[in-house]
Amino acid sequence: MNQSKQSVLQLKTVLIAILFFSIQAGYSQVEKNSELFKTIILKDSLLFNVGFNTCNISQFENLLSEKFEFYHDKDSISNKKQFLHNLRNGLCISPTTYQSRRELLPESTEIYPLYKKDKLYGAIQIGVHQFYETVEKRKEVFGSSAKFTHVWLLENGVWKLSRSLSYDHQVHLLDTTTSSIFDNDTEIEKWLTENKVPTLGIGVINDGKLQQVKVFGALKKGVSAPYNTIFNVASLTKPVTAIVTLKLVSLGKWNLDEPIYHYWIDPEIAKDPNLKKLTTRIILSHQTGFSNWRGNNKDGKLHFEFEPGTKYQYSGEGLEYLRKALEHKFHKTLDQLANELIFTPLKMNDTEFFWTKKTDESRFAIGYDNKGAAYETKKNTTANAADDLLTTVEDYGKFSVSVLNGEGLSEKVFDDMITNQVATKNGKHFGLGFEIYTLGNGEIALSHGGADNGVQTIFFLFPKSKKGLIIFTNVDDGYKVYEKLLTHYLGESGKKIIEIETK
Repeated sequence: MNQSKQSVLQLKTVLIAILFFSIQAGYSQVEKNSELFKTIILKDSLLFNVGFNTCNISQFENLLSEKFEFYHDKDSISNKKQFLHNLRNGLCISPTTYQSRRELLPESTEIYPLYKKDKLYGAIQIGVHQFYETVEKRKEVFGSSAKFTHVWLLENGVWKLSRSLSYDHQVHLLDTTTSSIFDNDTEIEKWLTENKVPTLGIGVINDGKLQQVKVFGALKKGVSAPYNTIFNVASLTKPVTAIVTLKLVSLGKWNLDEPIYHYWIDPEIAKDPNLKKLTTRIILSHQTGFSNWRGNNKDGKLHFEFEPGTKYQYSGEGLEYLRKALEHKFHKTLDQLANELIFTPLKMNDTEFFWTKKTDESRFAIGYDNKGAAYETKKNTTANAADDLLTTVEDYGKFSVSVLNGEGLSEKVFDDMITNQVATKNGKHFGLGFEIYTLGNGEIALSHGGADNGVQTIFFLFPKSKKGLIIFTNVDDGYKVYEKLLTHYLGESGKKIIEIETK
């Protein structure tokens, strides 16, 4: 028997053994929002997005088990030493003249846990991936597609790839018409490069569930942005503060229309009778009469520019005023309240109001200006109710789904939240904590944007259809990608939103 036939036979034997084991064990694949699924996908991303796609051999050295074996239906069997040698002296011998890129088809991925006496010791990952080739800096072209099976094992508490099987190789593109809307990674990466957007995070909600999370671009040269990239989302902080407050209202612990001065009076407006007109409803709908920030005023002090509740004027100061009132009443900081009411229940483990020791800076998307220069990262150490929330697309997606489904909100409070409180422009209002687009046919979109140095973020939630879109970027002019994303992902609703904003 020649070596090729022998390799195929051994490959089939291993596959049958895995299949037989799965039948005997009776396990089922884990949910895509489970910790195991996210862990294995993260390891896959490090191995391929960082390792294979950039020829960063150290990723393979770290993630492959010393007992690693690679089975290929068109090639021979390799152990770890042989595999690394072939990688260095084959695909990665000259990345400037030849580069191969692997793309995972997200919806093809299945992950099955491996247990021994109810203790997790490994996982099987099954999926489909496609490979693209770039030769001499020419346009990237499709190379091949294949199915794969990976066996991951916990070795001394660390996940290692023990077996890799690559088979059913095809030299034509797979039909992905029924796959995820995120499958066209190549074109999106190219588009980002053309628009000079370093990192883009997208979250899509369908049927009231977070359907997909995708992060494109790089954290820095040679380091692809992982799916759990941490973004500063600027004013997307405000809806979180709003929901903390509205949950307290729903619990009967806070009143939307009670004067705020019962709990907090800012010394700079202590003598102004307008302070007695401030309520939570007025603050969350941006009718306080405050400027955005007192530092923008000539005297640098807080004061009323008009009577509260008489017209719209966007204000971060209003949210900060509310924070101080909440903290004085409940004797807890805003971040403590948010952890109790939102972050912990929703398992938003990567979301914080400010930098702490647990913040993983290696996953942080540094902000850039529109010329490509990086801003210095400011690391706040206290919560701001209006700005600088640190989060991931997945975490903010969890939050958005909870908002869309009215979780923790009474029916009355939810209705108040999505009811127009004050007009901001034709076809657009502010509700409680959210901007509201009126789209016709009973459909509205709840939205909020964020913009700071090196930050452009936005989301849209549709209560009637239970859909949503989250967009994070880390560059001053990241907004220039919004229009194409809205029309692509939201269709006619996206076009109507653009029409409202541009007319």
